[in-house]
Amino acid sequence: MKTITLGSTLITTPQNAFGALPVQRVDMDTAVKILRKAYDGGMTFFDTARAYSDSEEKIGMAFGNGWLERDKIYIATKSTAETPEKLKSDLETSLKNLRTDYIDIYQLHCVKQCYRPGDGTGLYEVLEEAKKEGKIRHIGITAHKIGIGEEIAQSGLYETLQFPFSYLATQRDIDLVEKCRENNVGFIAMKGLSGGLLTNSDACMAFMTDYPVLPIWGIQKESELDEWLSFFHKEVRMTDEIRAIIKKDRDELLGEFCRGCGYCSPCTVGITINQCARMSQMIRRAPSQNWLTPYWQKEMLKIEKCVDCGACLKRCPYELKIPSLLRKNLADYKEILAGKPV
Repeated sequence: MKTITLGSTLITTPQNAFGALPVQRVDMDTAVKILRKAYDGGMTFFDTARAYSDSEEKIGMAFGNGWLERDKIYIATKSTAETPEKLKSDLETSLKNLRTDYIDIYQLHCVKQCYRPGDGTGLYEVLEEAKKEGKIRHIGITAHKIGIGEEIAQSGLYETLQFPFSYLATQRDIDLVEKCRENNVGFIAMKGLSGGLLTNSDACMAFMTDYPVLPIWGIQKESELDEWLSFFHKEVRMTDEIRAIIKKDRDELLGEFCRGCGYCSPCTVGITINQCARMSQMIRRAPSQNWLTPYWQKEMLKIEKCVDCGACLKRCPYELKIPSLLRKNLADYKEILAGKPV
């Protein structure tokens, strides 16, 4: 297993890290078991966020209370705060939940701009003060829009950037990785499976090892963890077979597609946007019966109630044309229900 050093932080960790968003969906005992198994299996970097309900608490339960020496792992968390007061409050809550007196990388979460000292928001100043106080070791940020990511990479203000990166990446995404390398900014790669659309772990890992990035794999089940831990015992590299898999997926999926992040929600008429807007891809890449149940038929028909209010358009970090994407998926879904081959 290769190691990766995150830019100027000098944090060096296996290039195979734990994304803790999904553990909010399992009970405490299951989460603790998975998190500790991840560490025992070789993972040392764990990423979470205040927005991930009780994910921080589960990490705190797994690694706090003396179970593990604090300096054996790196913990990154995030805040969506837009005021200094809320950012300070979130940081204190994170420290309490994680049962630690410092956070290795504290990140502004899903930002709409590159926050800077003196920009009037006061957010960057809070991060600087927290670092001086020793509550955080490094200042990071996460973004979904490429233009904002590029500005961050060249700002000289952030030690890490977390950004979507998978083998569906555009050349501009790949250039962003290089900009981060040139500016000594650590690149944390989120959505390495493109929201579940990519299903070949060998191909996903092989792609990542070609770049100076740290992938954080979203893990919910022990079976998923076992798949990623297997890479500590087997070498994976780009081969002609894997290139063929990547080419096939890129030919099928590139273009305007939903990554399933959910930032568009809630929908004013109750549409489950982050699943319905990518149903065409999911139904072809997972056992179709999982998506053809009465429940999902009912959910998909909610698309007919869309009133084009525009709320989802304002929130989508990828600037997708969500209403038209939903209707396209519904038309495709109806054809499949009518018996057309998947």
